[in-house]
Amino acid sequence: MPVPPATPGGLVRRTITRQRRRLTGAVGLLMVWQVCEAAVPVLIGVVIDRAVATSDAEQMVLWGLVLGVHFAVLSTAYRLGSRVGFRALQEESHALRTEVSALVLSPRGARTDRLPGDVLSIATGDADAVATVLRHLTFTVVGLVGLVVSAVVLATIDLLVATVVFVGVPLVLLTTQVLAPRLAHRAHVRQEAVGRANGLATDLVRGLRPLKGIGAERVAHRRYRTQSRDAMGASISAARWEGLLYGVTDGLGIAFLAAVALLAGQRALSGDMSIGELVAVVGLAQFVAEPMGMVAYLVAAIARSRASARRIVELLGAAPLVHVGDQWAAPGAGGLALDDVTHGTLSEVSVDVAPGELVAVVAEEPADAAALMDLLRAESAPTAGAVRLAGVPLTQLRIEEIRRLLAVAEHHVDLFEGSLRSNVDPGEAVPDERLAAVLAASAAEDLPDEPVTVNGTTLSGGQRQRLGLARALAADPPVLVLHDPTTAVDAVTEERIAARLDGVRRTDGATLLLTSSPALLARADRVVHLVAGRVVAVGSHAELVRDEAYRTAVLR
Repeated sequence: MPVPPATPGGLVRRTITRQRRRLTGAVGLLMVWQVCEAAVPVLIGVVIDRAVATSDAEQMVLWGLVLGVHFAVLSTAYRLGSRVGFRALQEESHALRTEVSALVLSPRGARTDRLPGDVLSIATGDADAVATVLRHLTFTVVGLVGLVVSAVVLATIDLLVATVVFVGVPLVLLTTQVLAPRLAHRAHVRQEAVGRANGLATDLVRGLRPLKGIGAERVAHRRYRTQSRDAMGASISAARWEGLLYGVTDGLGIAFLAAVALLAGQRALSGDMSIGELVAVVGLAQFVAEPMGMVAYLVAAIARSRASARRIVELLGAAPLVHVGDQWAAPGAGGLALDDVTHGTLSEVSVDVAPGELVAVVAEEPADAAALMDLLRAESAPTAGAVRLAGVPLTQLRIEEIRRLLAVAEHHVDLFEGSLRSNVDPGEAVPDERLAAVLAASAAEDLPDEPVTVNGTTLSGGQRQRLGLARALAADPPVLVLHDPTTAVDAVTEERIAARLDGVRRTDGATLLLTSSPALLARADRVVHLVAGRVVAVGSHAELVRDEAYRTAVLR
């Protein structure tokens, strides 16, 4: 993946550079449209002087045809230019969304504290906001061309009026630039606040059933209402500054138009300008207000784009979630080993799981289990010792090797919309006979093969957990780590799972269980008892259960 820009400005510049070919085409076509727009009042002035004032029918027909052709060119150029520019905007939005999605879905992942809903907001709303600068930049360049053309035409009609335009337009534009920094700051605050509100809303919707189960709906509602009000306040503040920018621009534009019209009227009364030229000058002065508005809108668009670009850059620059290297595993090597590992709450922990073995770890402290899972997911390197997979330190293996050799099944199960089969075997690579054995081992053979909703909201906690276990067993990696795979099932089902687990993992696969379930512990070759981050005992479940501390930990 190419190195992403390190600054918001760099991302905006890359957006412009990446679409430069289409931007060039859009600007070229829209310049024709803008020049034609600027020429409309001039042509009307010519019609007045040569046809209306002289009552010449031939001239009226001639210039009527000229106006018809002129508007046909104007309309065609605008339609084609807008189409090319809109395609550039859509392609850039898609490219940014793909870039964010590729980072999030990559095997290495991204270490970020943003909620899923906020990440979704970045991949959609912020990507669109960054790409929108293409449209505003196109129309601003075209608008500046329109200003230059108008000034040149005015200079050919009346030099004094042209001088006023040359002086007045830069002053109006300079005034609008003064408001840009504050608008950019408020736009960033708004984007962050809206992103947090979206993230919180997504999080609450996903956890609606647990919230109802513990009666925390009101607390969740208060949290969201507070965050929503913050987003509303930030949005109003940003909108207030955008309104001020547009108001100042429009007000100065109207004042500028009035001054030019007054000056042109005086010049016409003094005989220095014909009626047709007066109409052309007033029409051009009114036309000039539109390009000035385009420049003002560009200021606001860049402020929004930079705010969104900042959020995208922060996400794209996030540290990888998984720490990996560039080594391959030795042929034929297998198994998992923790060699005197010290990490977080763990201190000199050693656990070996050879191919064909099932080893269990009983961690009395949740923090110890979390630190162990953090190491096994390769999200951190141990401060001392090493976690070895197939004889190679885990953080030195290529990500492809880790994914081939190791599967870590979390306690929390994420399910996807589809069927039971698509959740257990997404790639449809498991033979029917093997799938039946996997479903039986996870006690999931009796689950109805009906559509599964997102996150399995129509299933019970035990059904979701059994599906997650079936998915892990179906993957059949050389090394499988299961974290509390049966905490949501009843005792009878747990015993069935424990009895059948051997049938699908006892061939040559190494299995590590983090559990305190007596049914599963009784099937393990060895049990490692962790207390306060240290190994205090190693043996079979039957041997360790004689110890009161172990017995208290697993039978509570």
